[in-house]
Amino acid sequence: MSYENLAGRTAVVTGAASGIGEAVAELLAAQGARVALLARRGERLEAVAGKIRAGGGEALAVVADVTDEASVRAATARIRTTYGPVDLVVNAAGVMLPNPVEAGRIDEWQRMIDTNVTGVLRIIRAFTEDLVSAAAEGRTADLVNISSVGAHTPYPHYAVYGATKAALTYLSQSLRTEFGPRDVRVTNIEPGLTESELASHIDNAELAGQLDGMFEELGGLSAGEVADVVAYVASRPRRVNLRQVMVLPTRQA
Repeated sequence: MSYENLAGRTAVVTGAASGIGEAVAELLAAQGARVALLARRGERLEAVAGKIRAGGGEALAVVADVTDEASVRAATARIRTTYGPVDLVVNAAGVMLPNPVEAGRIDEWQRMIDTNVTGVLRIIRAFTEDLVSAAAEGRTADLVNISSVGAHTPYPHYAVYGATKAALTYLSQSLRTEFGPRDVRVTNIEPGLTESELASHIDNAELAGQLDGMFEELGGLSAGEVADVVAYVASRPRRVNLRQVMVLPTRQA
């Protein structure tokens, strides 16, 4: 499928070493965007960037940890030096660590908050000036946040994860009041069951088994199918903002 309005754009994609982030980076590059790939795993990032370049796309692998302010600043500087200002930001980095709240896994709570909420805010702060400037020059400017259906639908033992995604969904909604009047689009995408590495982070065997059962019963979206939604919303005419998209496997209620 071909998308208009993506060729020649400069994008930043967090969480680009795997899953949705990787798929988004590959699709944007295939459509002619220059893509800066951000994630913590350098070897994996280079492999993804190499695959993009082999297909004729432009990719820059930037090792960065969104939970670390100095790391984000250094990544931002490298991207600007190499590619210049950015006009498309996709926050796909995330972590899911379900456990009963009574287990008191404060370290897991903090990791999810630092990555899923504060990490997103760091990236937004780093590239707000770029997005606002691009829009002021008459170019398309997009901020796309990958939230989750868990922002609305409660699941036992996913309370903290769901709370971080609810925060991200609300953040996206509120940011439209700040960015929209300046012609910067904000889109919040909430996938349902999606094949990714998130499930591998679960250290609770019972919960991991339950998730596997859901995939068997309902089927899961591929990361590429979610990336298709990202590319679609970012390729609309600049006056059109698809503000909120929930994308689920057909069998998921």
